[in-house]
Amino acid sequence: FVELEAGVEGLVHVSEMSWTKKNVHPGKIVSTSQEVDVMVLEIDTAKRRVSLGLKQTMRNPWEVFAETHPAGTVIEGEVKNITEFGLFIGLEGDIDGMVHLSDLSWDQRGEDAIQNYRKGDVVQASVTEVDTEKERISLSIKSLGADTFTDAVDGVKRGTVITTTVTAIEEGGIEVEYNGMKSFIRRSDLARDRTDQRPERFQVGDHVDARVTNVDSKTRRLGLSIKAREIAEEKEAVEQYGSSDSGASLGDILGAALKGSGDK
Repeated sequence: FVELEAGVEGLVHVSEMSWTKKNVHPGKIVSTSQEVDVMVLEIDTAKRRVSLGLKQTMRNPWEVFAETHPAGTVIEGEVKNITEFGLFIGLEGDIDGMVHLSDLSWDQRGEDAIQNYRKGDVVQASVTEVDTEKERISLSIKSLGADTFTDAVDGVKRGTVITTTVTAIEEGGIEVEYNGMKSFIRRSDLARDRTDQRPERFQVGDHVDARVTNVDSKTRRLGLSIKAREIAEEKEAVEQYGSSDSGASLGDILGAALKGSGDK
């Protein structure tokens, strides 16, 4: 309660005491006999009640932050809390900003990337959005670095044939690298013929040409297939050197295609 004048008191509800300290004991914000500036919020003459606000005498810290930190501004702060949704970073004005899991890393899943942080860590992030009404500040750590996926697949589209390097051999297929980005070619996509769909016929370091079957920027995955490349090459050879109506066998057609490419 605040004495406005002799015999007249007003109530400052705990929710109107501080912009940032929610649901705390009033004694942690003000002390008895302390003089404070307040704003009259409501006067109920019937109930002889005066509602006052303490925080209204100070500027909304989210509005101040929005004015001084437009989108793209790089901030530095301490990790105050780590939740299943992301990191909470301490900012100026005793407020927090949140880095969602999806904004932690370009290359790692959010659930994996968050394991790299601990409470008390000092990190840098860029401001992506400030919602003053919801008192919410969105931050991004990954935006401080280059989008390796976008850079790697620049100019690559579905149907493109690219040259990759084998980096690992697994039972279910082979891992390959293209422009610093890893991708996986499944066993069933290793060759047109089932007898050649064997990962062990490849070695780490081999250069392999594969056809792009999918570019998914959302999941940041590049679909590749050697089988699709071989089928496309055979189709092109048939169209150029023979047809099903000519009576030529596939061997004849491919032989002509190889001879044609050798004569060039």
